[in-house]
Amino acid sequence: MNRETKAQPQEVRAGRPGETIVVRKCCALKEFHACVELQREIWGEADLEIEPVTMFVVASLTGGQVLGAFDGEKIVGYTLAVVGLRQGVVYLHSHQTAVSSAYRNRGVGRMLKLFQRDEALGRGIRLVEWTFDPLELKNAHFNLNRLGAICRRYIPNLYGVTTSPLHRGIETDRLVAEWWLDSPRVIAAIQDLAPSATNAPATIELPAELEQWQQNDAQRVQAVQTRVREEFTKWFAREYAAIGVRAGQKGPAYLLAPWSDF
Repeated sequence: MNRETKAQPQEVRAGRPGETIVVRKCCALKEFHACVELQREIWGEADLEIEPVTMFVVASLTGGQVLGAFDGEKIVGYTLAVVGLRQGVVYLHSHQTAVSSAYRNRGVGRMLKLFQRDEALGRGIRLVEWTFDPLELKNAHFNLNRLGAICRRYIPNLYGVTTSPLHRGIETDRLVAEWWLDSPRVIAAIQDLAPSATNAPATIELPAELEQWQQNDAQRVQAVQTRVREEFTKWFAREYAAIGVRAGQKGPAYLLAPWSDF
């Protein structure tokens, strides 16, 4: 694995013509409160799973990350990460990345993740992990194809059945994304040099109707979740990793390959 060292970034600026989005660390209490308010905007006042401002304060004070995307003075997205330790290696667990609905599909989430990478590498941290719902294929495409993460762990019902409308009353199964920040795979992905994901030694297929079922048929979604859980568990036990997602007329599919290839 390459050893890439970066200086601590102060901020990054980008955006569409006529706008400037600035990504930087959040340090002030008012900015942490703004992150909480953005959660309420995105997930609704009734969602009891919203992280309190104290979580942002603690993450900032203990070596985690609270990164904000700002349009002028207005926060339009953030990333919250906490410090992790596994087998003596320090890493970051990226707990939440959220973007205001008015700013989605404008590259804000990617800006936040790339700033997160630079900030972590600037401190000598080379791994960021986070979890995501394996049935949310847009997230899977972003994580695996666009960022170059891989998945080797599947956690059934990680948070239990929650009150969040995002979880639709079903079990909260999660894949663990591993983002090896200075690996050739990640560098190629973030520089848009990685080839499109099309083939792999193993696949896990999902139905083309899944997105529709997620809106109105929880029973079918649960059945897909059960099958996908079994298939990921089987392949991960054989030391395969999820390395990408492909689209197809019959439905999307996860692509898997042996760990030794990475």
